[in-house]
Amino acid sequence: MEDMILYNRLQFAFTITFHYLFPQLTMGLSLMIVYFKGRFLFTNQEYYNQASKFWMKIFALNFAMGVVTGIPMEFQFGTNWAKFSELTGGIIGQTLAMEGMFSFFLESSFLGMFIFGEKLLGHKLHFLSGLMVFIGSWASGYLIIATHSWMQHPVGYEILENGRFVLNNFGALFTNPWLWPSFLHNQAGSLATSSFFVAAIGAFYLLSNRHSAYGKIFVKSGVIFGAVASLALAFPTGDLAAKNVVKYQPVTFAAMEGIFESEKGGSEIVLIGQPDMENKKLDNKIAVPNVLSFLTYQRWDAEIKGLDAFDESTHPTNVPGLYYAYHIMVGLGTIFIGIMGLATILLYKQKLYQTKWLLWILMFMIPFPYIANTAGWYTAELGRQPWLVYNLMRMVDGVSPTVSSGNTLFTLLGFVGLYILLGLLFLMLVLKIIRTGPETKTV
Repeated sequence: MEDMILYNRLQFAFTITFHYLFPQLTMGLSLMIVYFKGRFLFTNQEYYNQASKFWMKIFALNFAMGVVTGIPMEFQFGTNWAKFSELTGGIIGQTLAMEGMFSFFLESSFLGMFIFGEKLLGHKLHFLSGLMVFIGSWASGYLIIATHSWMQHPVGYEILENGRFVLNNFGALFTNPWLWPSFLHNQAGSLATSSFFVAAIGAFYLLSNRHSAYGKIFVKSGVIFGAVASLALAFPTGDLAAKNVVKYQPVTFAAMEGIFESEKGGSEIVLIGQPDMENKKLDNKIAVPNVLSFLTYQRWDAEIKGLDAFDESTHPTNVPGLYYAYHIMVGLGTIFIGIMGLATILLYKQKLYQTKWLLWILMFMIPFPYIANTAGWYTAELGRQPWLVYNLMRMVDGVSPTVSSGNTLFTLLGFVGLYILLGLLFLMLVLKIIRTGPETKTV
């Protein structure tokens, strides 16, 4: 049973990690595309119109890859996690069905109009089609996170005698206190990914002296959006999300922060350290006294419960993994604020485009928002373990009893091979679009 659970978790973790590389770019990029098209309508500068169409090509490729890699996850609910689907399908099926029927349909329909319908629609309706793509992509994220939020903090349900969960308050799904902080934090992360991506391509064009006019537009837009998104990741969205964990999953918060023993008189915030699970402590830690208490409760002397205050059976199953994922996310987020803050200052002083060392940094930052977003998802998922539905259903109660560990391992290897090929194909196509550059119509 332990092998079966491990392989099921590995398969879902791999497929969802690979899948989320694509929507985390498209959700933020859809907003920037709307911005470029809107700027064109406002200024009548053709550069902005061509910029919107250039980025929509990359958006479309990401969207297609997101669809292809998202379908297997839907099937895994029935193959690997059949018991979970059987018992909770009456609730999570609501939001997942709405995402497929409404958000995906809206996004995909207007995506085609934006790509192929500019001449037929005219610029104002073309802008409207881009706006609909943006709304569809963010609505899709909202409904997916509504599902995830119910698993983290179940509301509006009752459990029948046969163990099935049924929904007795539809509105509770969308007023879940876990939902909005998680959604806004996720969207800020997505916007950070797209902002760094856009700024990086702009920096590449400036450093290579190609498409310089577009390079300046991309760098400026990426830095402005990126500065706002990076700050929003920390406050208010990150702060609100962390306070939800403190309130509803205090044992998870203790593991995230590496607090093994409850601390009275103020808790320190650990900047660096390594969890020692055998001795229940952090090794080689660098910490600042009392700061965690203030950030959590706005009191320097507030007590924060450690792992020792909770039954060990409720502890996250992988405390080191949770601790490192959380600190990677926070550490990278802090770096993002520093880089985008400095870039914003130089942009204001009209020196950014000539500051080559910072352009190089922007260009090589492309993978790091992806890493930070992935670490953030791992924090949420590892923090919920050992529960599938927090405090109500454990992993062992949700797996498919008829699917062997050998079958799961075999298909996992198949997914790895197939996704590597898909990833290489995707990179080749994106690099071709970037190498060709935006269309160079005269203005």
